[in-house]
Amino acid sequence: MEPLSRYPVLDTRSLEEARDAVTRVYLDHELTAPQDRLAMTLNATTDRLFTLGYLTYQSAATLVMPPTEDNYHINLTVRGSTAADRTDGERRTTRARASGIVLRPDQRNTVRWSPDAEQLILKIPRLTLETHLSEQLNRPVHDVVDFDFGIDLTTAAGRTLLSSVEFFVRELDRPGGLAEMPIAREQLEAFVMTQLLHVGNHRYLDELTAPADPVRRGRLGPVLDYMEQHADEPITPQELARVGCMSVRTLHATFQQELSESPMGHLRRIRLDHVRAELLRCDAASTRVTDVALRWGFFHQSRFAQQYKERFGELPRETLRER
Repeated sequence: MEPLSRYPVLDTRSLEEARDAVTRVYLDHELTAPQDRLAMTLNATTDRLFTLGYLTYQSAATLVMPPTEDNYHINLTVRGSTAADRTDGERRTTRARASGIVLRPDQRNTVRWSPDAEQLILKIPRLTLETHLSEQLNRPVHDVVDFDFGIDLTTAAGRTLLSSVEFFVRELDRPGGLAEMPIAREQLEAFVMTQLLHVGNHRYLDELTAPADPVRRGRLGPVLDYMEQHADEPITPQELARVGCMSVRTLHATFQQELSESPMGHLRRIRLDHVRAELLRCDAASTRVTDVALRWGFFHQSRFAQQYKERFGELPRETLRER
C-alpha cells in the first residue's frame, strides 16, 4: 500500500487529469510524458502548517514549474531518481533515500522523473517557514531563504529529516495516530521545519547552528509562570520563546544551563504533576486514566505510563486505585 493511502487525491492514466490534480494540491506546471502515457498516484493532506503528499508517475515524466512565489516545495525521493535544474543554473540528481531538492519561491524549476521514481513532497508556505526561522533567530526574516537546490539525506541531520517525515506519514496513515492529535501533529510539523532549516544550506545556517548564549535565570520567570498557567493547552517552544522575548535557541540553552532539561521536558514534568494530583482526588470507579492523560496532553498511553512511573515510582492506574 502506498504512503498516505488514507488521503487519496487521484489515481489516473490521463495526463491532463494528473496535471490538474498536482496543480490543485501543489502548483501550476507543464507536464509531459513519453506518448502521454503515465499511471499517476497522488495522495496528500493539508493541515495548519503545511501540505504533505506522496506522488509517483510510473513514467519518465517531465515537470516544468514557474517560481512558486508563496511556497517552498521540498521533494524527498524515496524510490527511483529525478534530474532537476533551475533558473540560476543549479542542477541536481536525486536518488532514493539519499537526496532531495528544495524548490524556492523565486526560481523556475524543471524536474525529470525516472519511471520508478516516488517522492514525498512538502509544500510549506513562505510565511510559515520564514516565521519559524525568525523565531529560531529572534529577529525578523523577510527575504526568501536561499536554499541550495539539493539537500543531502545521508548526513545525520538529513537522515533525521527523512525519518521524521516518514514517521509523520505512518502516523497519518494509522487509525488513532497523529491525524486525531492536533497538538502532537503541530509539534511534529514544527520539528520537521526545524530539521529542514538545519539540513538545507542557506545564508542563515551558520547563525542557526551557532551555540546560543543563555540568559540569566530571572528571564525564565515569565516562561515558567506561563507553563504553569497554560499546562492544559497546546504549547510550543516557539510560543514559550515569544513569552520570554528570546529566540528558541536561547530558550533551550537557558533551560539546559539553569534547569538541566529542555523546555518541553520541564513542561512534561508539570503536566505529570497535574495528572497525579487529579488521579489522587478522583473517584477510581468513575475515572479513566486515559481521559486524564489526554486532558493534559499525553497521547501515547504506553509512553505516558513509562514517564509517569519514572517520575513517581508507580503506574498511574496504581495511583488511582491506591488512593
